[in-house]
Amino acid sequence: MNIKVFFGRIAKDLKIRYRFIVYNDSSYQMLWSAKLTRRRILTYILAIVLLLIFVTVMAVGYTPVRELIPGYPTRSVRQMIVRNAVLVDSLEYQIQIRDEFIDKFRIIANGGVPLEYQQAPDSMANEPMDIELTPFDHDTVFRQQLLEEKINLSVPKDDIRQHTMANTHFFTPLAGMVSQKFDKSSGHYAVDVVGMPNARICSVLAGTVIAADWTLQTGYVIFIQHENNLVSVYKHNSELLKAVGDEVDAGEVIAFMGNTGELSTGPHLHFELWFKGIPLDPEEYIDF
Repeated sequence: MNIKVFFGRIAKDLKIRYRFIVYNDSSYQMLWSAKLTRRRILTYILAIVLLLIFVTVMAVGYTPVRELIPGYPTRSVRQMIVRNAVLVDSLEYQIQIRDEFIDKFRIIANGGVPLEYQQAPDSMANEPMDIELTPFDHDTVFRQQLLEEKINLSVPKDDIRQHTMANTHFFTPLAGMVSQKFDKSSGHYAVDVVGMPNARICSVLAGTVIAADWTLQTGYVIFIQHENNLVSVYKHNSELLKAVGDEVDAGEVIAFMGNTGELSTGPHLHFELWFKGIPLDPEEYIDF
């Protein structure tokens, strides 16, 4: 059969008209009639199918009917998924903090200094730094290297004090109990004061911060230069609140008490007071 004749016959059949009549079965009275063609019938069927598809999609997308579909999560399951995602994100953040702490602890345990605490001149910022650590004999080596460079302190044999000290009124750096007293004969040029956990460390006088750094054996340390050639030293802090060059007032908080450094055996403040390069007994001037 010729294809043209075949499609022509189909087109002709689609145009054949039919009459659809509804009769009363008792009286044979015609109630309703309509003229139909095969093409019109197919159009109605296609429209009904599209309408059913639209209604189904709307019901699945915007009504609780979608939860009846096998494999589709319910509302409670979706809420649990969101909550688990939030918990996983929080857990990843905590793991990251823990890993950073472990890395810093490993560096310090191996005798290094964490990267954020390394302070180098701008000219050396892009150059590798070789850090050589040598054992400290308590504070003697630290005092010779750091104090002589920054404040040029020395320990003379004679304890010479001027009359100007009598008019100086000191603020208590930390209210607590003195666990170890000043002992010049043993090289302990300070008093160790034990206070409440995370207690605030205050400056004894107004002055300028001349050193605020981290050392392997004394942890976070801060040095303040005061008038009349007085220098106060605060060691083993857990956190420093001031930087080099900052001006502080008497009684202003400069750090928090801690337990940092190899020489620290517990949370306390190692406090030193120097006058013209001479170590003074802080208990003679300050009531702890």
